[in-house]
Amino acid sequence: MNRGRGTGWLLALILAWLVVYPIALVVIDSVKDDSGWTTQYLTAFLSDSHEWGALWNSVWLSVASVALAGTIGIPLAFVFERLEFPGRRILGALVALPAVLPPLVGVIAFLFLYGETGFVGRVVGAVMGTSQAPWRLRGWGAILLVHAYSMYVYFYLFTRAGLAKVDSSMIEAAHSLGHSARSTLFKVTLPLLRPQIGAAALLTFMTALGSFSAPYIFGGGFRVMTTQIVTSKLNGDIHASVVETAALAAVAFVGLVLFRRYQGTRSVAAVGKGTPPTARTLVQPLARWSATALGWTFAVVLLLPHATLLLVSLIPVGTWTTELFPTEYTLGNYLALAAEPERLRPLVNSVWMAAIGTLGALALALWAGRLVVQKRVTLRKHIETLTSLPWAVPGTVLAIALATTFSVRAPWVGRWVLVGTLAILPLAYMIRNVPIVAGSVLAGFRQLDPALDEAAASLGASRWRTVLRVTVPLLRPALLAGGALAFATALGDFVTSVVLYTFDTRPISIEILSALRDFDIGIAAAYGVVLMLISAAAMVVGTRR
Repeated sequence: MNRGRGTGWLLALILAWLVVYPIALVVIDSVKDDSGWTTQYLTAFLSDSHEWGALWNSVWLSVASVALAGTIGIPLAFVFERLEFPGRRILGALVALPAVLPPLVGVIAFLFLYGETGFVGRVVGAVMGTSQAPWRLRGWGAILLVHAYSMYVYFYLFTRAGLAKVDSSMIEAAHSLGHSARSTLFKVTLPLLRPQIGAAALLTFMTALGSFSAPYIFGGGFRVMTTQIVTSKLNGDIHASVVETAALAAVAFVGLVLFRRYQGTRSVAAVGKGTPPTARTLVQPLARWSATALGWTFAVVLLLPHATLLLVSLIPVGTWTTELFPTEYTLGNYLALAAEPERLRPLVNSVWMAAIGTLGALALALWAGRLVVQKRVTLRKHIETLTSLPWAVPGTVLAIALATTFSVRAPWVGRWVLVGTLAILPLAYMIRNVPIVAGSVLAGFRQLDPALDEAAASLGASRWRTVLRVTVPLLRPALLAGGALAFATALGDFVTSVVLYTFDTRPISIEILSALRDFDIGIAAAYGVVLMLISAAAMVVGTRR
């Protein structure tokens, strides 16, 4: 018991040092400089309308992203979970494909497809007899479009999972009491889905609040706080970037608290057999084939960015200029990635850094699961909270916090110089992905029979032997699922990397942006396709699908 209590304190201190300590230092630095305590930087922030405008844009854009993503994802979940029509299963899987696209890759796919010089823009321009598309993919509208495309998946997946657990007896009881289908939906089904929809809303809000790729590529003159932070840091205005980071962290924290309070006051307890209603078969041929046609049309629209990325990756440099479609195709871009060391280095960097970050997150999650679930140490609630806290911290905030913490050598207060070294990005990836892995691993631990540990101990197995020979094999599905998602997330990370990378540690996301700046769109797309394929392969291994 004493050993468990001691390791519980040790893990809690490590997690606090990795997550809470850097954020606390940023907050302190926002009201302190070399001369001592000061409010001049905070006052400058509060009196600058541009700063307030960027913060407000981040907030309302995140709220709008939640509304738009929910409007798309929730109805889709009902369609594919409650209706039976030809191709429903494969279409239901295709609808979730945007989850495979890393954020930056999804943004450049949209650029190639819907940009002024993209495929759709060229086709529409040719039909209208103009040399340019009748729109500009710029500003808040473009950002919202990308957010809706990439984030509706949260509502779709969470709502489908919730619908699969809704007890059919409750639906039948509502109908027997005279409620119509519409009344049953709003008074029974949706209240039962509130936890899943609320979780999707929080995830979407936090993701949109910390979004950097879409505002950076499509923002133009539209300023949000994530791009403002990076701009201030790159311009050398460290104090401004620190205050902006503290402001965005405060908004994220307030959003998290409000969500938790809302969920706590409006929670609904559902007790029943847990048998979901069977999918309703569309009997009329016209209805069945109309649903199938609409489903495939939607799937094709969703797959167009993937297909566009693949097509652009086959275009030789400088061959697609004013033509409606490319006139030449080649595998030369992929050969260049494999043959040129400087082209290959970012891909290798991303793979090994993502792998190390994922392994570190898995180790922390296993440690936390054993203490929280199996040992039930006194600090278990605090440990579980600390493992989920990075999820509520925008990537830009975490990056600035780590840059602030690990740019000073002061070992007596837990600070070392890691910025500019090989260690900083794997550390950042590990911290960012601890919530992803811990969520899966803790759920796996809660499904284990405690008697298995007792049986291993009674047979003379040591603590470590029990973990390696009993616990880890039983947790393999949870470890693979959480690890695969964490690896894919770290592999395509851009928002954290753009603050912390060096030339020698530049990841693939930074190289994609560099290729775009050099108008080498074929190489940029080839990087994106490789990144997408590796991410998809990781998810296939992790979920066995």
